[in-house]
Amino acid sequence: MLIAFATTCKGRVQHIKRTLPRNLADNPSAKFILLNYNSEDDLLEYVFKQHMREIEDGRLTVYSYLKPGPFRMAHAKNMAHRLAMREGADVIVNVDADNFTGPRFDNYVHYTFANAAYDCQMFNSQKIFLWARMIQGRMKRGVSGRIAMTSAAFLLAGGYDERYADWGPDDKDMTVRLKRLGFDGLEIDGRFLDAINHKDALRFKEYPQAKPASCSASSEQFYTPNDCNVANFGNFGCGTVFRNYEFYNPIHLHPLPTRIFGIGMQKTATTSLDAALKILGFESAHWLDGRWAVAILREMRAAGRSPTLEQHYALCDLPIAILFRELDRGYPGSKFILTVRDEVDWLKSTRDHWSYEHNTHRTDWDKYPAAHVIHRATYGQKQFDPLIFLERYRRHNAEVKEYFRNRPNDVLVMDMSKGSGWNELCPFVEKRIPKEPYPRAYAAY
Repeated sequence: MLIAFATTCKGRVQHIKRTLPRNLADNPSAKFILLNYNSEDDLLEYVFKQHMREIEDGRLTVYSYLKPGPFRMAHAKNMAHRLAMREGADVIVNVDADNFTGPRFDNYVHYTFANAAYDCQMFNSQKIFLWARMIQGRMKRGVSGRIAMTSAAFLLAGGYDERYADWGPDDKDMTVRLKRLGFDGLEIDGRFLDAINHKDALRFKEYPQAKPASCSASSEQFYTPNDCNVANFGNFGCGTVFRNYEFYNPIHLHPLPTRIFGIGMQKTATTSLDAALKILGFESAHWLDGRWAVAILREMRAAGRSPTLEQHYALCDLPIAILFRELDRGYPGSKFILTVRDEVDWLKSTRDHWSYEHNTHRTDWDKYPAAHVIHRATYGQKQFDPLIFLERYRRHNAEVKEYFRNRPNDVLVMDMSKGSGWNELCPFVEKRIPKEPYPRAYAAY
């Protein structure tokens, strides 16, 4: 598990000179990402002179974002977190420029997340993130931005909400949204929370218009909660950066998919697609159970979005396929994958899926009618009828292609009868082709 500490800096080199050396020494197993957010001081001169050994060793990577303008806190954090993901981080810890982590904070983070992963496998416990509770009078004000989350959690939430461009409650908002997405927030032990004392004039230097009437006001005093779980709709942390001293080699951070939806009808290798997305590192779900599927269907049709769905980054199979229009409206910036196969093969596989003889789970449909709810929504009836089913299959595929006719970058058609696999999927989701073969998962009927 790679732990990365992500730090942003604009006009705070005096803090970096104090915190970075100690944090590097205190956390020998962590990776450090430092984002120079067009800091107009001697930040680069300092890090390239004093920390070249760590840069060469790979423990510290410095990225530079050189676009003129004020410091946008949420955008800067998103960019640093995305760069940490680019460096292979499994867990990303936001560490503000004025923060001291304390000795072996890296071990603490690793141990906490490793235990949570074990508990999740053994006891189906909730996913977690770490956050700092700033206690007035007992802790330094600057520690409240300390949040540790997995790369998957960061992607799931859509990053820090970039509506908070100034100094503000971006961290408070992130913790609220993570909790609504099913993550359990664990408080960071106070011994790891320390920061440099400094006046608010430095905090508001970049945006004096955001300064509250009272300098002692906290971000929570002007945080207005909202019911949004997913922020930015893929457009977060975007821009051009340069890695270390390679200013001849620009790196472009483009928008990321808000979600990835497999919208092929059932029995079109959706199980294989789900497995492939998991191999590529995406948190993917495929018909967890009937109650789950019905919840997504009803939530989407009632409100145009689904808290149940939002707890996953990629989703395949019914009812996702028949909701492609609603999903496109509710989660703009998403990617859609239409899997298709030969009609004769599809019809035979679907017929077998309805057969008590071939499908060992077929009797469950009569005991727990959730599957029939989805089938009625898909085909208009619960019993298999080859003419009705084939007409619906053809219509679905035609409607998807027509809907995305003028948006070729948003939809991928994978013809599984012709052997579609990594060569089609990986460029679409901007991932390298794995060494292992494309999965061919299928039911035994």
